[in-house]
Amino acid sequence: MVRTLIVIGAALAAVAVVLGAFGAHALEQRLSERALNTWHTGVQYHFIHALGLLLIAALWSQLATGWATAAAVAFVTGILLFAGSLYGLALGAPRMLGAIAPIGGTLFILGWVGVAIAAWRAGG
Repeated sequence: MVRTLIVIGAALAAVAVVLGAFGAHALEQRLSERALNTWHTGVQYHFIHALGLLLIAALWSQLATGWATAAAVAFVTGILLFAGSLYGLALGAPRMLGAIAPIGGTLFILGWVGVAIAAWRAGG
């Protein structure tokens, strides 16, 4: 599981860097300031939670694995829903896509709570 988390976390972090660079260079002249801010917010949360996956991998042996796995799934799904919806909104997708972002944000919160519970339950 640790190897899988590292691969997924590193891949998602790399994608976040690519999307950040894309936003800063290719989209800078094409999007409004508001849309560009939305894009960058997506990148920021995407990157933070990719690093969260790497944190879970690094601490794996010290965590209750059921909770750690649930937290990792919450982070990945949160990236897809939260950051993905912000990327879509920035690029002009229908505003109703914005209704998905709070679901992803809630998953981020639950993921961090899951990390805390995983540490607490593991004891030590």
